[in-house]
Amino acid sequence: MHYSRRLWLTLLVTCLLSFGVLLWLGGEIYQQAPPIPERVVTPDGTTVYTGEQIQNGQQAWFAAGGQQLGSVWGHGSYVAPDWSADWLHREALALRNIIAQDHFHATYDALSNEQQLVASGLMKQEMRQNTYNAQRNVIVISPQRAQAILQLSEHYDGLFSDAPAFHKLRVEYAMKENTLSSAVARNDLSAFFFWSAWAATTDRPGDSITYTSNWPHEELVGNTPSPSLGIWSVASVILLLGGIGALVWYGNPPIFNGGDK
Repeated sequence: MHYSRRLWLTLLVTCLLSFGVLLWLGGEIYQQAPPIPERVVTPDGTTVYTGEQIQNGQQAWFAAGGQQLGSVWGHGSYVAPDWSADWLHREALALRNIIAQDHFHATYDALSNEQQLVASGLMKQEMRQNTYNAQRNVIVISPQRAQAILQLSEHYDGLFSDAPAFHKLRVEYAMKENTLSSAVARNDLSAFFFWSAWAATTDRPGDSITYTSNWPHEELVGNTPSPSLGIWSVASVILLLGGIGALVWYGNPPIFNGGDK
């Protein structure tokens, strides 16, 4: 009876501690969630996307199949791409090429190694810098980035429509023709994909990791595992093994034999 009571007490303490940690982490995640701005604008005030478009774009993604058609931030299926990772990579390449043309009047691939380093550095700085203005509730982006976004929105408009040029890619992604028949919905979808990639690339305020803790992996923008990720990964394995060992010890305490006298 005493042994059974100890086991129930251990279970109760474990549950309380576990749910306490989950509640604390849930609160931290909620408070540090990436903001949905009222507008995404260029320095001269030109609106690129609105917050309403971002939210409508999420609904458009759900209408297109949602997590059955690719994923966002790793949540969903893996037949089609993770759209946040796909947008992030394509935007980095497009912005890098635009910067190369603006600064050196040539495509990125035609630059020297030194010039490529400059273009890559400017692109990375642009994408990682957090330009969210909490007072105005806007994200400010450069005209070059707005140009890159326009290029990508044309790509996704073609992909989610029935444009013949994207037929092969739709087959590879297991997408039906004209996945989203509305041009407005396709533009809103691009707004949502941009925002999901922005959150995955932009440093949190006062920190050097993104809102998604540098996920997905993308070396072009410096999305690599943070030191804390490695530390906590190792610590979690050690704690798991230690907990299992403690449970076995507690449930079946060893009998020490002093040997023959």
